[in-house]
Amino acid sequence: MEYFKQFQNHILNNDLPSFISLWQEYCLSDEIEAEELKQTLLEAKASPLAPSFGRYVADILPLWKNLKEEEEKHTCLKLIFDLQTTNDKALAEFAHDYLENRYKDDPSFAQKIKLVGLREKKSFPSAIANFELLAHMKVGNFFLHTGGWGIGEVVDVSMLREQITLEFDNVSGRKEISFANAFKTLTPVSKDHFLARRFGDAEAFEAFAKENPIEVIRILLKDLGPKTASEIKDELCDLVIPEKEWAKWWQLTRTKLKKDTFIESPENQKDSFQLRKTEVSHEDRLQKILAGKPNTETLIETIYSFLRDFPTSIKNEVFKESLKTTVREVLSQKEITDTQELQLLFILQDLGHEKATTLSDLIAKYSNPEKIINEISVLAHKKRFLIELKNARSDWQPLFANVILTIDQNPLRDYLLEELMKNKQELLVKEKISSLLQTPTLSPNAFIWYFQKILSPDMDYPFTNQQGLNSFFESFFVLLHKIESSQTHKELVKKMHAFLTSGRYANVRRIFEHADIDTVKEILLLCTKCLTLSDHDIKILHSLAEVVHPSLRDLRDDSSPEEVVVWTTEEGYKKIKERIEQIATVETVENAKEIEVARSHGDLRENSEFKFALERRSRLQSELKFLSDQFKQMRILTKHDIHTDAINVGTVVDLESSSGSKATYTLLGPWDANPEKNILSFQSKLAKELLGLRVGGTCKIQEQEWRVNAIRSFIS
Repeated sequence: MEYFKQFQNHILNNDLPSFISLWQEYCLSDEIEAEELKQTLLEAKASPLAPSFGRYVADILPLWKNLKEEEEKHTCLKLIFDLQTTNDKALAEFAHDYLENRYKDDPSFAQKIKLVGLREKKSFPSAIANFELLAHMKVGNFFLHTGGWGIGEVVDVSMLREQITLEFDNVSGRKEISFANAFKTLTPVSKDHFLARRFGDAEAFEAFAKENPIEVIRILLKDLGPKTASEIKDELCDLVIPEKEWAKWWQLTRTKLKKDTFIESPENQKDSFQLRKTEVSHEDRLQKILAGKPNTETLIETIYSFLRDFPTSIKNEVFKESLKTTVREVLSQKEITDTQELQLLFILQDLGHEKATTLSDLIAKYSNPEKIINEISVLAHKKRFLIELKNARSDWQPLFANVILTIDQNPLRDYLLEELMKNKQELLVKEKISSLLQTPTLSPNAFIWYFQKILSPDMDYPFTNQQGLNSFFESFFVLLHKIESSQTHKELVKKMHAFLTSGRYANVRRIFEHADIDTVKEILLLCTKCLTLSDHDIKILHSLAEVVHPSLRDLRDDSSPEEVVVWTTEEGYKKIKERIEQIATVETVENAKEIEVARSHGDLRENSEFKFALERRSRLQSELKFLSDQFKQMRILTKHDIHTDAINVGTVVDLESSSGSKATYTLLGPWDANPEKNILSFQSKLAKELLGLRVGGTCKIQEQEWRVNAIRSFIS
């Protein structure tokens, strides 16, 4: 392809003299390569040099005759006649003889020769391509319309009227096109072309795609060129694979694509899948990646993924030894970390390296194994490290307990919990989960994971009793309120909402079924602070609560309720006032603009931006109403409102448990509450246990008895 690169350079510089000079040299050469000639002619045809080059293009014909493969030879000849501008009589004779030999059995050969200009021999641009197009004009054949009508099937051809009739996929009704216009706008397409199969027999192609997903992708890439994952979806989803089945079909296909030796998968979603001209073995692909000297992390992930996807490849002893050599070379580097060294040793084990004692000794020496587990990039290596850790160290139980809260993957949390419970470490688990229950923001994902675990039937874990479920449900709403405005936890908030509403609020029903009325009241109060929950959600929670405790309905229906005072500090009062002003003067105005902009996009039924804007308006209105109602009931605490003879709003309380543990709580209003700093809302369940107690009084908190040692005012 050396000539092609030079031709490209002359085209890029718009250098016609140099291009023609090089072409004449090329025409006198001894050897010719079909792909190089084809690419050169295509580049020239699309360039400004094409009209002038047309006078010289036929000079290649003597060399063209040396091409071996007939279809490549035909493709190149079409391009030569597309470009030629001399309309030389000898060239016309050449084209006539070529077509007569190729289409000698065509009954309308003479008429088609006339239509492409080879009878008069005065003007015959694109004669070969145009004759081929006419020869393709048969009922049931397909053409692609270059003007955007899509793929069309021939339903009628009239040589008398010089007209073809087609049905297209992108326009309604049958379309009649003259032969003259067909030469300009139609491209012949074979019946096995991707677009022809999709349009011609959609049901058969759908069945084929479900049985042969990789073959369909190959056909698509061959006929339509490289495509991104998004573009592949545009071509297949709902047109070949029904939309409701797309996600599952693509997930399966995507996995297989990575293993296909003819399809090159992209590294990221923005890049395209491409069909290779020749098959590339999995081993060759890996060697090519490794030859690029990837960094250690990339090398670890690449080799691990390869061995996972193609385990039989290491039957090739030469290949296996080359991988071992690569891994050993990286291990010998001084700058690798402990975590990288560990994972490289895992890979050597997979390759048949038997120095397991080195691995055990290494793990036994780690001063901070928790750091190692969280740095490991490969999930399977995390699990292997935990197993090795359990075998190599006597202190594995507390390490496992600590990692439960820091590790990200639920399957690994399941493994850690199972091993601890199997080895009778229930107290250790209970201690860790208690800390999570007290402060769910320590690890929100771990909190939701464990809550779901204890809701599963027949699970014998700490907090699976009703009291544990009640406590978790209360902390659930505390957590939701804390994280619902965080972008970091956006997906978790969605998961928490689904946890509540799925199965027609099945989890809520289960917990409410055996919860006492005070717990239910506390939960109903906490849920009102969660802006993620709609008015409809909260009404359903109330309805479910009233089924279990009908007396709650009587309380709700009381037409003259006792006036409620919501105590707050001056800071809390200002915070709520500023939030009300922010909603009323800024966010509501912004939301109104969002609605108008979204409305202007049209088709409100399918307009997701419009729906999201309306949902935001509903949330803002709900929050504004709730805050306004609270604001009317607020009263700022002063030192004269605080009495320290007993626990009340505004007091700081020192407690001591029967086991000697000590804790200090401050009781304030709901808008000043901060569980992380042990500041409780006076409306919370724990605060209600304490309210009214004097020094020396006792209460039971989480199955332990606590004694009040001191009471003082939070205002010094």
